[in-house]
Amino acid sequence: MSRRQPGAEAIRTKGWLAAHKWLLARRASQCTILSLFLLGPLTGWWIVKGNLAYSLTLDTLPLTDPFILMQSLVAGHRPESLALLGVAITLVFYFLVGGRAYCAWVCPLNPLTDLAAWLRRRLQIRGSTHLARATRYWILAMTLVLAAATGTLVWELVNPVSFLQRALVFGFGAAWTIILAVFLFDLFVMSRAWCGHLCPVGAFYSLLARWSPLRIRADKRAACNDCLDCFDVCPEPQVIRPALKGAEQGVGPVILAANCTNCGRCIDVCSQDVFTFGLRFARPPGDGATSEASRNTETIL
Repeated sequence: MSRRQPGAEAIRTKGWLAAHKWLLARRASQCTILSLFLLGPLTGWWIVKGNLAYSLTLDTLPLTDPFILMQSLVAGHRPESLALLGVAITLVFYFLVGGRAYCAWVCPLNPLTDLAAWLRRRLQIRGSTHLARATRYWILAMTLVLAAATGTLVWELVNPVSFLQRALVFGFGAAWTIILAVFLFDLFVMSRAWCGHLCPVGAFYSLLARWSPLRIRADKRAACNDCLDCFDVCPEPQVIRPALKGAEQGVGPVILAANCTNCGRCIDVCSQDVFTFGLRFARPPGDGATSEASRNTETIL
């Protein structure tokens, strides 16, 4: 007999909207950002020019992907001052909100990989290839090595995010092959394979997230009823256990792992309201673990 769908109890106790509020907010963010990039090419109304690698909003605000800049530098390219300003703005923003918030709130490929994960649960596809989560860091390093060796941005030749934007602008073509391959791989071969094990962009932003102040906290972890819904919906479930189950070891209730995407789905699906957004150094009411204990347990997973 199949287990109930994650979040069913939260829907009964909080209502459907409250049990999906952060998911809906993420989809609104992703759709808005993607729409702004597509608006110019499709309608001629240029609010945002460029793409997620480099953009200029209202001909004033530059934003540059730091990972792209790293590749450019090792490839021997000299960036313009506007691109450097865009990197500085981007680094400060993602440091404050958590680096991998990019993956959950901005990346246009995320709804596709989330759909594959949802279908995988619904169809009860159990088999899975094993890849170490550290694989994405090896791919990150390899992209930089190849950029240095070839003098080109090698990653952009296969980057599914860039391909998705081109596919939406120019219609059907070879770009859809890579996008479809990511979806099918996540669906049939390995759960959360792309975002959780392969994508070097997510790997880069996880390095930035190591010291981010905005975190998800399990301040009410004593109320946990062990329903496991948070583990089922989390794209990086290994990050939850230390904060949720580490009270006896003196581990604080803050999810400190750099690979947490700050997606908020654990908040949505928890019927006991165990999780919430908060600052990493704030001391939780009624919890004996201190912020110092939390900091001492910090690891990159």
